[in-house]
Amino acid sequence: MLSISQRKSNRKIGIVGAGSVGASIAYALAISGLANELVLVDMNTAKAEGEALDLAHAAAFIKPINIIAGGYEDCSDAGIVIFTAGASQRPGETRIDLLQRNYAILRESLPKLMNGTEEKIFLIVSNPVDVLTYAALKITGLPPERVFGSGTVLDSSRFRHSLSRHCGVAPRNIHAYVVGEHGDSEVLLWSLAYIAGTRLDDFCTLTGLPPVNRQQVDSRVRNAGYRIISKKGATYYAISLAVKRICESIIRNENSILTVSGLINGPYGIDGCCLSLPAVVNSAGCSRPLILPVSGEEEEKLRKSAGVLKAAIASLSL
Repeated sequence: MLSISQRKSNRKIGIVGAGSVGASIAYALAISGLANELVLVDMNTAKAEGEALDLAHAAAFIKPINIIAGGYEDCSDAGIVIFTAGASQRPGETRIDLLQRNYAILRESLPKLMNGTEEKIFLIVSNPVDVLTYAALKITGLPPERVFGSGTVLDSSRFRHSLSRHCGVAPRNIHAYVVGEHGDSEVLLWSLAYIAGTRLDDFCTLTGLPPVNRQQVDSRVRNAGYRIISKKGATYYAISLAVKRICESIIRNENSILTVSGLINGPYGIDGCCLSLPAVVNSAGCSRPLILPVSGEEEEKLRKSAGVLKAAIASLSL
């Protein structure tokens, strides 16, 4: 088994799916300087080749990196494989609606990616990300710390962005999480929203701000993806940076706390599904979820979210 230092040194990343999301992730990773090699894999070989060539032409402006289009076999020695392949979400379509189409792609692709580096980490981004992460765990048989999803890392950023606009504080100085499904049943943890060590409502009182309109913020965060898709057809910039943030914590062994989607068995009375809770992310992957003192109402909403995901999992032939 590789040591943490050896795993940390593997800066090759494979990206399966070179559509808008996959290409945007490749761009974010290329300009970040995190990876020293990127492999783009797509059933549309010409698309992958075009994206790789376009990115490679930025060589004079970024840190040294080898960017190629390749096949599944070219990901054999990657430290991280990011799975973005699948159908795009259409206007009016929920993430769960994508399930059968994208599960078929996942089921066909993952076995072809299993050869090679023993400590490879699989990061699932395709939607519905929580259900596909659970399916990926079953298909690969790998330990949960090495197969997890991008989860609500983006949703939590949307939550902080909305609170930032109201409070006049940089989003990075706001601690606020979205948990549960990356989708319609997600849960905004208002009880654990803090600014400068102060509860959100108390911060507003201390600074003379009106209380946050929770219903408005909840709608803005929960429906953000639908709103963007209705206007431009797809979302890809923010999710690409969320994925870059996750890869950063893996490659740099940061031990950052991120709301990735991972297997949950027991906490809050939930088992048999993947959903997002804060977890420590480092070069070994993600830890078991952290159990937070959420309110009773939030815990009940989290269980309902898990119920939605378990119903979707039950529709698969796992």
